[in-house]
Amino acid sequence: MSQVTAKEHYSSIPPKRRSVNEKSFFQRLWKQMDIQLMVWPGVLLIFIFAYIPMYGVLTGFMDYNIFTGANIFENPWVGFKHFEDFFNAPQFWTIMRNTIVISLLKLLVGFPAPILLAMMLNEVRHRNFKRVIQSITYLPYFMSWVIVGSIVMSLLSTENGSVNMLLKGIGAIDESINFLSMKDYFWAILVSTNVWKDIGFNSIIFMAAIAGVNPSLYEAAEIDGASRFKQMYLITIPTIMPIIIIFMILAMGSLLSAGFEDILILAQNPSLRPVSDVIDTYVYRVGLQNQRYDFGVAVGLFRAVVSVMLLTIANYLARRTGNSLW
Repeated sequence: MSQVTAKEHYSSIPPKRRSVNEKSFFQRLWKQMDIQLMVWPGVLLIFIFAYIPMYGVLTGFMDYNIFTGANIFENPWVGFKHFEDFFNAPQFWTIMRNTIVISLLKLLVGFPAPILLAMMLNEVRHRNFKRVIQSITYLPYFMSWVIVGSIVMSLLSTENGSVNMLLKGIGAIDESINFLSMKDYFWAILVSTNVWKDIGFNSIIFMAAIAGVNPSLYEAAEIDGASRFKQMYLITIPTIMPIIIIFMILAMGSLLSAGFEDILILAQNPSLRPVSDVIDTYVYRVGLQNQRYDFGVAVGLFRAVVSVMLLTIANYLARRTGNSLW
């Protein structure tokens, strides 16, 4: 058998079978112009509003004065002074504890909740009933936190709140409880409210992943005598596990983002600050309300750096399972 050189072998491949990557960049760009026109406006907006203002992080290393205008380099450099002030602040450990605990509670309770809802909805065979349940669970996501907070306050009101009326009706309490002023109840109220608000919308992605499972796998398992719970455990969960891992990586990267709007609205009572003050609310109170913009930028930069580190570590660990972001 005569040996064929690489050049002769390459020239013998029909043009249609050649990889698209072999075409020039501009040819591929022109061929995908309809898709590019949908992507580039979003890329442009992100560049304008997310990347161009990034030079503002330099103010975290300065004694920034807002009256210096756009030329921030007129401000004196102070190095890591604002970072040291944050680390030495009396509230530092309380803020970090609240941020990590609230984030972990949201992760442990709020992350599996939409997965369970998606699997339960997948088992519903009555189409109209399934649509009603989906609409009911999706609706809170589209309401602002102002509306959601008002609903929670009304439910927990000491005067005519449904929760206090129910507890009195079953004889559990004699007097109304002011839930939103007691530190022991705040984390439970905050986490349960977040789950109620986001569970429906977050389940859409997992329902789409479940819809892609090969139906023949369920048919084969049913023939072998597997119950619906075993099918969910042995087929559904392993099949959608790559999606679960990807979202878990993203959730780990947001571990220091315990929330802002929900805490700001539900924790209006100053007595809740020891359990409700997190990095975001601290930056809002000290950095914006007290006009210490340089200090707020430094704290935000600290959180961003730690978040990137957590995201990188989570992605490295997930790569061992064969599923990662990069």
